[in-house]
Amino acid sequence: MKAAIVYESLYGNTHAVADAIAQGLQEVAEPLVMSVDEAAGTDPTATNLLVVGGPTHIHGMSRRPMWELAVKDALEHPEKGLVPDAAAGGQGLRAWFDALDKATGKAAAFDTRLEGNKLLTGQASKGIAKRLKQHGLELVAEPASFLVDATNQLLPGELDRAREWGRTLGAALTPAP
Repeated sequence: MKAAIVYESLYGNTHAVADAIAQGLQEVAEPLVMSVDEAAGTDPTATNLLVVGGPTHIHGMSRRPMWELAVKDALEHPEKGLVPDAAAGGQGLRAWFDALDKATGKAAAFDTRLEGNKLLTGQASKGIAKRLKQHGLELVAEPASFLVDATNQLLPGELDRAREWGRTLGAALTPAP
C-alpha cells in the first residue's frame, strides 16, 4: 500500500508532523511526504491514503498574504528564533486544492495550531477535511490538531502523538482479520 502526505509549512512544525505521521504509517504503507509545491503536478490521490495538513492562521487554512507576512517577520526578526521552512512561500493548500481533480479513495486531515480551545484558535484541519470531502475522498479519521506554544514550538509529545495518529490511520487501511 502507498500513502501520500501533503503539507504546507511555514516554520517547519507542520513538516515535522507530516514526517512523524509517515513514520507511523510505515508499518502498513509506503509513505511519501511532499510539500504542496512538490505535490503540484502529481496525483497524490493515486494512493491508498492521502493525508493533508497545514498550519492554522486566523481560524483556518492560511492565505498567501498571511504567510508572506509570517515569513517576512521571521526573516526581519531573527531574535524570535523562527526559521522559515524550506518549502514555505509556495502556492499553499488553497491553490493546491483549487487545482486538484475529483478523486475517490481514503483521506485524513491535520493541522498545527496554537495551544488552546479550538473555538478561540481555529482549526485548519476542519477546512482541509471539508475540501477533501468536496473532492470525493472519504475521511478515515476525525481531523487532528498538533499543538504549538506561544513561541511557535511544538509542544512536548506532539511528534509522538503524530506517529501514533499515523499508526491509527494505517489501521484504517488494513482489513480486519
